Amino acid sequence: MPPRKKPPVRAAVRDPERTRRRILDAALQEFAVRGFAGARVNAIARRAQANKRMLYHYFTDKEGLFRAVLRHKIDERMKRVEAQAADQDLVSSVPLWFKQNCVDADWVRLLAWESLQTVKDKVLDEKDRRQLSRRSIALIKQRQQAGRLRDDVPAEYLQLAKVSLSMFPLALPQLARLITGRSPHDAKFQRGYARFLETISKVFRP
Repeated sequence: MPPRKKPPVRAAVRDPERTRRRILDAALQEFAVRGFAGARVNAIARRAQANKRMLYHYFTDKEGLFRAVLRHKIDERMKRVEAQAADQDLVSSVPLWFKQNCVDADWVRLLAWESLQTVKDKVLDEKDRRQLSRRSIALIKQRQQAGRLRDDVPAEYLQLAKVSLSMFPLALPQLARLITGRSPHDAKFQRGYARFLETISKVFRP
């Protein structure tokens, strides 16, 4: 009986987009744990199960990778919250932003690290991030003019309040635990805080 032929070995199918996404996910985890200054390209490559050459191919260097992580996460978060909010006002719907941060704890930690490591009040990708903030503030002003948000408070402060309320417990979890007796990662805390934010959100409306 002739020996059975082995099936031809298929070459691995390259999926550049999947590889790129895997690197972004790994980089977010590494930056969240160690900050930009402490993160290591070798560690990111290991997390992503990719080699450093591919990382440099897609993102040039560590700074380029950090910029890509920021842009990717900001875009992803905006799309997710907009889909959940439907016809709700994105500013007064503070609980939605808090819930978003609960599933994006790495993102919150990354921003906390960035605040610690920022030199001379300059952050990476500042120009584009300022434009995003201005866009959010412009939307608040439009809603104020339409009577959907109170107009006796500067739009910039409403935006800052929204970000602060939705992020603080996760950015400083030790304080949340000391004050409430529960970790902000605890499901009971998250339900209770979300209900609190529903009440606070009414303050944004006329």
